[in-house]
Amino acid sequence: MKAKRSLGILFILGAAACFALMNYFVNAAGELPVMQKVFFRNLIATFIVFFLLLRDKQKFRIKSRECLIWLFLRAAVGFLGVVLNFYAIDHIGSISDASILNKLSPFFAILFSVFLLREKPKIPEIIFVLIAFAGAMCVVNPRFDMQAIPALAGFLSGAAAGFAYTCVRVLGIKGERGNITVFFFSAFSTVVSLPFFIAFYTPMSAMQLLFLILSGVAAAGGQFFITAAYRMAPAKEIAVFDYAQVLFAALLGYFLLDQMPKPLSIAGYCIILVAAVGRWLYNLVRDRRENAEKVRENFSR
Repeated sequence: MKAKRSLGILFILGAAACFALMNYFVNAAGELPVMQKVFFRNLIATFIVFFLLLRDKQKFRIKSRECLIWLFLRAAVGFLGVVLNFYAIDHIGSISDASILNKLSPFFAILFSVFLLREKPKIPEIIFVLIAFAGAMCVVNPRFDMQAIPALAGFLSGAAAGFAYTCVRVLGIKGERGNITVFFFSAFSTVVSLPFFIAFYTPMSAMQLLFLILSGVAAAGGQFFITAAYRMAPAKEIAVFDYAQVLFAALLGYFLLDQMPKPLSIAGYCIILVAAVGRWLYNLVRDRRENAEKVRENFSR
């Protein structure tokens, strides 16, 4: 169990690095239509997973009709989350701001698990969710003008990602293969974005094309890592390490894009990280107590 948890942590750190690189490449590609960027982000992943599944004995077989429904939900909401995230990356002014808002997903996952998995969050977990949302408000810096739209998009991308990862968890419980989950999402997103890509295509330089291809490679790596991580260990044990993406994004933004987060945004980062670490520690302590109680009960019998 400990070995799986350690492997899950390594996988989720790998996912954090990949998604930070994806955000950087998307931003570095410059002023291109969002759907054009979304298309390339998913096209690369679709091809990679397609060839991997060809080598699999079960190939493209889906475990059950019930899994098919969850695959559609994960793909549709996940696609919406990517569109919102890319819009935020292009317009919010800092890839670290976009990253931290997208990383509200574990807190949204707590809320969605109430409806999708019939789980009842404990009072401390609810408190951590409220603290995280308070930090998000610092990053969003609510104001009544057009500048609030990119921040709102980033916030909603976190909600969509939280729903999508809850679906991934359901699929894992039902025994669906991780590669099928990644392929279904990537292929769905590629097909849906294709008409927009054609209709609003904007000519690209060789460097822009390279950045978009690299964003797709990084996104594919992130998808593999995140799916493998949540199959290795429960989200409550390892999700906190996903916040390393904010650090990676801040470093990439500072050194390569000359971006410096605003003081209020940095305060928001700290508040959200405190909530994430607090929730992680709470879950660890609670699990240890529950395990200790089970051992005592078994011993007393």
